[in-house]
Amino acid sequence: MNKKIWQEIKKAKNILLTLHPSPDGDSIGANLALFHALTKMGKKVTLLGGDSEFPKNFSTLPGVDKILPKNFFQINQDDYDLFIIADIASPKLISRQGEIVFSKNLKTIIIDHHKSNPKFADINLVDAKTPAACQLIYNLLQDNHVKITKEIASCLFVGIYTDTGGFKYVNTTYKTFLAVANLSKINPNFDKFIFEIENNDHPDRLKFLSLILGSVKTYLSGKVAIASLDFETIKESGISNSVINGSEVSNVVKSVTGWDIGISMIEYQPNSVKISFRTRDASKYDLSKISTAVGGGGHIAAAGATINGSLAEATEILLKNLKLVYPDLEK
Repeated sequence: MNKKIWQEIKKAKNILLTLHPSPDGDSIGANLALFHALTKMGKKVTLLGGDSEFPKNFSTLPGVDKILPKNFFQINQDDYDLFIIADIASPKLISRQGEIVFSKNLKTIIIDHHKSNPKFADINLVDAKTPAACQLIYNLLQDNHVKITKEIASCLFVGIYTDTGGFKYVNTTYKTFLAVANLSKINPNFDKFIFEIENNDHPDRLKFLSLILGSVKTYLSGKVAIASLDFETIKESGISNSVINGSEVSNVVKSVTGWDIGISMIEYQPNSVKISFRTRDASKYDLSKISTAVGGGGHIAAAGATINGSLAEATEILLKNLKLVYPDLEK
């Protein structure tokens, strides 16, 4: 598959990339690494920032200044002959601003590691056993004998580091460590990027955490714990969206013994609730099944979704689907 993808890349002249909404380290690292590698090949590459504001804690990565502050609906598809869709699990995660319909002239390639990915491109490299899209891109570059520069190494390292939770999530294997060992050899200063990622806080984030963690309620025989925050509370507290991180909250919630599934539900905008799922036991609970049931996607141990409706309505929908997917939760 890597050879087939590389053949298409070699044929292309104008290549499109995009970050997904609320981009994380893997989305940013994967796309920046591709940007650097493809640009060095002489390709004309456009990297879109997508729907969301760029997270400040990734601003020191090389190439961030090259990201175009536009989403998919603000460009002309016919200006490109290839669209590489990295770390994006469904068409709606290319942009939430409308329905995604690809131009007939645009060749599409997916490079992703989400189990829920429906493989909607012309060429689909989807490997749910690999913990990060950046690891797939590392393999792609290695298989095609592409020199990994310090800039590429930094971006790939950060993506793998963040999407494995610092090398502690499911699917982190010896292959992951071999990859990051080589990347850290190419650029030994990876610690500077990690410091920026983990130590770039804002007072609003601590305010946000105190509010949402104080809201935790348990459901379904105490096995499911939900932390939630409605739009009015966010607005009244003056908390900016840029500091709100639902996945961070769900990780904290699932750390409690007995709370098998930790969930954060945040009403970022009126009647639009973003949900983040994490589990203590991925062998028992496949979160991609739960997230898919409510219109989202993700991995076995980590997933997300957006439900349109009030926080109360979204909670009711979520609990209903949790019972349907895993009836044993009520016992």
